Amino acid sequence: MTNQRGAIELAGLTKSYDGQTNVVQGVNLKIPNGAYCCFLGPSGCGKTTILRMIAGHEDPSDGEILIGGDNVVGLAPAERGTAMMFQSYALFPHLSVRDNIAFALRVRGQGKAERYRVADAMIEKVRLTELRDRLPGQLSGGQQQRVALARAAVTEPRVLLLDEPLSALDEQLRIQMRSELRRMQRELGVTFVHVTHSQLEAIALADMVVVMEKGRIKQAGPARDVYAAPRDRYVAEFLGGQNVFSGRVGAVEGDVIRLDSAELKSVIVPLGAAHVAAGDRIDVAVRRDDINLHRPGAPLAAGASSLASRVMGVEYQGNFVKVMLDAVAGDEFVVYVPERAFFEDPLSVGDVVMAAWAAERSRLLA
Repeated sequence: MTNQRGAIELAGLTKSYDGQTNVVQGVNLKIPNGAYCCFLGPSGCGKTTILRMIAGHEDPSDGEILIGGDNVVGLAPAERGTAMMFQSYALFPHLSVRDNIAFALRVRGQGKAERYRVADAMIEKVRLTELRDRLPGQLSGGQQQRVALARAAVTEPRVLLLDEPLSALDEQLRIQMRSELRRMQRELGVTFVHVTHSQLEAIALADMVVVMEKGRIKQAGPARDVYAAPRDRYVAEFLGGQNVFSGRVGAVEGDVIRLDSAELKSVIVPLGAAHVAAGDRIDVAVRRDDINLHRPGAPLAAGASSLASRVMGVEYQGNFVKVMLDAVAGDEFVVYVPERAFFEDPLSVGDVVMAAWAAERSRLLA
């Protein structure tokens, strides 16, 4: 089963520190071999605890962790075929780049010539050949991160675990290192499990995004599916890019729902496979970049959903302009207007507009 050597399965994984409160609650998940998987969630949601249990730095209270089909619970970290890259990098300040990367091979008893040969090949992959004799203190933050990544990967693990590896970097370097991490993962062909609280980071990097809340998985799947098709309000709001609002069902007409409040009377929501009835309260999501803004009296497309609103704020974001509206009482409502389109007819705070979108772009949340 060499083609599944890095496949991970978490089965009923539970962790409690006091015997009563579960910080991880019966998690079930399969991560394919060679995937780049990001665990995403706020502080305290259990994502780092799961990473540490996969690594062997924490023991589960219950459940199994399978890597390549083998249950690794109870095995020491060195016996699992995993390697972990820590947030702090934890480089040895007195060792050169070359010796930092070769250290794990030295511990394994490899001779100097062989470990340097392997380390030099890894140094070339992370593009640090010219810096191999420098000490960590002589490197930039991004270069130190590459050393830490190379040191973790040099042992050829089945799974590489990354604990918020980009959090210490500035914005420009984070963007650069995202590309570096993705390139390395593809070259190595190793399963990466990456913990982050950054939605943008997870979406940019991952084949598979796992959104967590209070020790449970709320949604897991391909990055685009989780972003574009959130299942519930929590995921939609946490991932961002969506307007989420609540309303009461006025009527179910065939395969669409019409809402009953005065402000939402022109909103149509596809029913899909859901079962709802008149009077039910529902949550609805619509992507911010699916909405167009129109001046009063401008014609709208037939069958479009629409909301009358007033501009409450305008923020220039570079390639788009963020327009904040008072469209729905109690819920934030934002539209991302392409920069060129916005400045053809700029809006100001206080302007009355109609927010409109194709009815099929609304999504009924669980």
